[in-house]
Amino acid sequence: MTVALYCRSIAEADLPVVQRMLELLQHRKFRIFLHKRFYECVSAAVTLPAGTQVFTTHAEISEHADYLFSLGGDGTLLDTLTLVRDRPIPVAGINLGRLGFLANIGKDEIEATIDALLEGTYVLDRRALLELVTNRPVFDGVNFALNDITLHKKDTSNMILIHTYLNGQFLNSYFADGLIVATPTGSTGYSLSCGGPIVMPDSGNIILTPIAPHNLNVRPMVLSEDSVLSFEVEGRSREFYCTLDSRTETLDASFQIAVKKCGFTMKLIRLRDHHFLDTLRRKLMWGADIRR
Repeated sequence: MTVALYCRSIAEADLPVVQRMLELLQHRKFRIFLHKRFYECVSAAVTLPAGTQVFTTHAEISEHADYLFSLGGDGTLLDTLTLVRDRPIPVAGINLGRLGFLANIGKDEIEATIDALLEGTYVLDRRALLELVTNRPVFDGVNFALNDITLHKKDTSNMILIHTYLNGQFLNSYFADGLIVATPTGSTGYSLSCGGPIVMPDSGNIILTPIAPHNLNVRPMVLSEDSVLSFEVEGRSREFYCTLDSRTETLDASFQIAVKKCGFTMKLIRLRDHHFLDTLRRKLMWGADIRR
């Protein structure tokens, strides 16, 4: 079996963790692919197993990698979507960052994770994605997101007006800093910080959350997964931002924009003793009584 490894950067304190992981993979006869960025971070500081290969693009791993390990935080894991895309490559998030809500496998659980891959004792969570549809190419054709798609003002002082349509019917005009369209996975991210609801990962919903709306009676909405949202954006500034997770492009009023559920899912590896509700309580302090 082959494991591809991806990271943005590695702290010096985590180099022993990387070395131990490489040794475990080698001992258990895994072939190892390192993303070029990962290779540049660690090649001078750790001993790489013989036969280690380097990759850069989606095409280089799409036919060869059986699994992908993301080393870092949640942002690093979101990056891996652009590598696996529509390929059925399960992703394991090894938390070397701070929160680790999506990347919730701890440093001390790396060996257990590798063993789970060999024994087939892991759980595969299939996470819904959102697809951005536009009349002109954007994001180099990688037009899907795991957490959320947002429309956001570009100017720092002026709000934008987002005319929103649900399945072709007028829904509302949001006068706000922006609008978030989130998956259930993304419900605990940016949407939550803007007052959106927490939605179970397998619920099959789309969450629509305004960002700092001017009208106080405008509230987030939970929509069915077969909903298609379309938008017309206007404002004093002709340009605005569109984001797919952590990727951003500048669009203008000439773009026709729609968002819908993507036709494929992202597959996240979860250890059997890890559960969403436990993570919710531990990572986000859900229900914690601060009086104690």
